[in-house]
Amino acid sequence: MYDEDDISVLEAELENDPLDQLGAEEAANTDVLIDPEEMLRLLKSPVNQQRMVAARAFCELEDHRAIPDLITLLSDVCPLVRVSAAYALGRNSSPDAVEPLIHQLQYDWNGYVRKGAAWALGNCRDRRTLNPLIDALRTDISAVRLWAASALAQMAHVGYDEAIAAMPALIEGLRRDPVAAVRSNCAWTVGQLCRELPSNVVYGTAIDALLEAFAEDDDLGVREDAKVAMLQVGDTRGLQIIEEIEELEQEDAL
Repeated sequence: MYDEDDISVLEAELENDPLDQLGAEEAANTDVLIDPEEMLRLLKSPVNQQRMVAARAFCELEDHRAIPDLITLLSDVCPLVRVSAAYALGRNSSPDAVEPLIHQLQYDWNGYVRKGAAWALGNCRDRRTLNPLIDALRTDISAVRLWAASALAQMAHVGYDEAIAAMPALIEGLRRDPVAAVRSNCAWTVGQLCRELPSNVVYGTAIDALLEAFAEDDDLGVREDAKVAMLQVGDTRGLQIIEEIEELEQEDAL
C-alpha cells in the first residue's frame, strides 16, 4: 500500500501533470514543429532538463526509434524524466515497453510515475498488463487507481478471458472505492467491457453493479456516469430499470 502523499513530492517542480496536459499541448502546438532528430539526440543528454523535454516531445511525436531510449529513461535517476518517459511510451506503444512499465507501476516510489505507467499500460493492449493493473486498482493511491480503472478497458480488445478476469476488481471499485472519480472510471470501464461480453453471469453481475451505482451512489457524477455506461451498453433490462427509477424520482419531486 502506498502513501497518498507520495504523489505530491514533485508538485513544486511539476506545476502541471503531463498527463493532464497531453491534449492541451497537442492542440496548442499544432503549428510548432518539433525536430525529431534533435529530440532523439537529447534523450541521451547528461542534463536532466533536456532529457525531460525530449521525452515529453515524444508524447506528441510517434517515432519507433525513440522507444529504446524511452524505456531506458523509465529508470532515470530524475523522477521528472521518468514521468515524461512513461507518458511518451503511452504514445509510442511497444511490446518491449510492457515489462519495464509494469516494473515502474509496481515499484516506483513516486505516484506521478506510477500514474503515468498505468496510463501508458492502458494503451498497450497486452494481457501482461492485466494483473498489475488490477493490483494497482485495489491497492495504490487514488490518482493511480483512477487510471488503472480506465486502463483495464483495453481488456475488451485483449480477449474474453482477460475481460472476465478484470471485472471483479472493477465492480469492487465501483461499489467500494472511497473516491468518486475512481468509481466513475470503474463504471465507464465496466460499461466498455460489457459491450463485448455475451449475456452470462458475469455480464449480469456487472449490469447489476451499474444499476446499483445509478440508484444508490452518494455522488451525482458517479450516478450519471453509471447511467451513461448503461445507455452505451444498451441492456434492455437495465434501461427499463433506469426509466422506472427516474419516473419514481420525478414523482417524489412533485
